[in-house]
Amino acid sequence: MKESNKARCGVASFACAAIAASIAGAAPVIVPAPREMSVTGGECRMSGEPKVETVAGIPPEGYELSVTKDGVTIRSSDAAGAFYARMTLAQIEQRDAKTKAKVYPCLEIRDAPQYKWRGVLIDDCRHFFGKEKVKRVMDLMARHKLNRLHWHLTDDQGWRLDIPGYPELARHSSVRAASAKHGTRPHVNMKDYSSLLNWEKYGPYFYTEADIREMVAYAAERHITIVPEIELPGHVYAALSAYPELACFPERLKGKGPLCAWGIEKDVLCVGNDKAVKFMEDVLDYVCRLFPGDTIHIGGDECPQVRWKDCPKCQARVKAAGLRSEQDLQPWLTRHFLQFLAARGRRAVGWDEYLLGDVPQSAIGMSWRAGGGGAGHKFLTPLECVKRGHDLVMTPRTHCYLDYGQGLADDPYQYIGGRVTLEKAYSFDPCEGIPQELRAHILGGQGNNWSEYTWNEYDLEWKMWPRTCAIAEAVWTGDKKPGFADFKARMAQHRRRLLASGVNCAPIE
Repeated sequence: MKESNKARCGVASFACAAIAASIAGAAPVIVPAPREMSVTGGECRMSGEPKVETVAGIPPEGYELSVTKDGVTIRSSDAAGAFYARMTLAQIEQRDAKTKAKVYPCLEIRDAPQYKWRGVLIDDCRHFFGKEKVKRVMDLMARHKLNRLHWHLTDDQGWRLDIPGYPELARHSSVRAASAKHGTRPHVNMKDYSSLLNWEKYGPYFYTEADIREMVAYAAERHITIVPEIELPGHVYAALSAYPELACFPERLKGKGPLCAWGIEKDVLCVGNDKAVKFMEDVLDYVCRLFPGDTIHIGGDECPQVRWKDCPKCQARVKAAGLRSEQDLQPWLTRHFLQFLAARGRRAVGWDEYLLGDVPQSAIGMSWRAGGGGAGHKFLTPLECVKRGHDLVMTPRTHCYLDYGQGLADDPYQYIGGRVTLEKAYSFDPCEGIPQELRAHILGGQGNNWSEYTWNEYDLEWKMWPRTCAIAEAVWTGDKKPGFADFKARMAQHRRRLLASGVNCAPIE
């Protein structure tokens, strides 16, 4: 790892910020909790680096950490495991006030993640955070052993990726005329929401190829895989406003810009138009060249079909493809892009709605409505998905939506609604309701930070932390979680670490 990035990642700075994290004789405060730990007594003082050994048989991303009076030894079978051992070591490190020597409690840890997908979603579309703020998120992810950054880059309210051959995406689709005023809730179904907007130009905000390559490298140094999300066939209004010919009825979008209000837009990609399909192929081909990870998220959620029903091109596609009705167009498009991505060595991920219909088992689902329906759309339950052979990433809004209220008595920030307390987030179990024989299909889970009402990094951090710590423990420690009372006691001390590191961390109650 480059020296300039070590402090950012927390190997050094986070340790220095730790404030007497453990009581004498008690277990040190580690978040997420290790799956196996024994405190052997005494302390280790060292000025050098730990001994690192590569040992076969340790699970992927797992590690063994041995701290004795004579020194520190890290054992792992891969680089990720050694990295996470250092993240644990940073949390238990203290400094001698006089000599400045590193001081560690003597202990033995055997640790490995329960799930391989341990993620965080950042929505850069509704409100844009930019490279440095997203890097900050990755720093904090690494400290908590989270390894997937789901990066939401396109939506109705903004397109955040420069695409060769489509210059209007950066020039036009990355700018909107206004945004919601603080405290207001403009929605696309309102007849007139103009008074709820601030009428301040927002943008242009987008990432260049150089930006993306920088971010991918930064993520890799922290053993984080970026999963870019390019929404299709719905949530594409920002792109359609730049290229109206890709919509079913172009005249509806001429002279328009990205949406300034939130909600589900009825103007979506014209699936009957070969040029519209080619546009998405070009975008995803470029995305595959930029992002080396094994998965690409293609959205697939909240796509009304009313335009397809009235569109001659879409109805012609229904007939030519031998489909029953426009309701089969989305599965048709999903199959097309599953094959397209597979040819480039990628698997597609999409929100739970995109699994409806005749969709191959290779499609990975992201289940956000495990606790019930929403927005009037049909979807498959997690159990139905895994019975059909789909792998799933669990992110139920009941436990993992960090734009939902925290249940705090005094909270100055605005939320989209809902209620996900710290205890609720901690109770997240990705395999809930899934029989043992099908649990191999559950890849893991993630917390989602939708940004309709998240304006800046302070707002974002307040909503993420400490609830992301709870989700991190749910997906790392899993069935070895020591319980919410134990977590809450550790979190009271860990929160002081986060605050000392400059994180705008909300109270734990």
